[in-house]
Amino acid sequence: MSVTLKSEIKKLIYVHLVIWLLLVAKMSVGHLRLLSHDQVAMPYQWEYPYLLSIVPSLLGLLSFPRNNISYLVLSMISMGLFSIAPLIYGSMEMFPAAQQLYRHGKAYRFLFGFSAVSVMYLVLVLAVQVHAWQLYYSKKLLDSWFTSTQEKKRK
Repeated sequence: MSVTLKSEIKKLIYVHLVIWLLLVAKMSVGHLRLLSHDQVAMPYQWEYPYLLSIVPSLLGLLSFPRNNISYLVLSMISMGLFSIAPLIYGSMEMFPAAQQLYRHGKAYRFLFGFSAVSVMYLVLVLAVQVHAWQLYYSKKLLDSWFTSTQEKKRK
């Protein structure tokens, strides 16, 4: 069971890495002004703390080789702080722009011709799902490791 859960978590970490790299690329292009402001808008505030979301994924990967419970617990706790919290803040930060787009059809930030708030909400929803599944599988893996540790102590 541990091997299967590790495999699922690794897949989710790779999906998270793709999301993270796309966000870094978007932010870099926005800050370095490699494209016009009409093509790529400046980043939202929530995107900056979300860059730290790579830390829980790395801790999760570090926990796998020796079934290190401490690293896995740190990964789960820091995922709430560095991944889930910025996403919640991001949904609140972008809500007025989304509401204005929905009610009046006006968008002021664009990402390659699309409304930036629409694109970023799609990214946000995908990231929430990835992190939620990552937490779910990590909890199951943690329970599995605790069970095997308890069985070894009984022997």
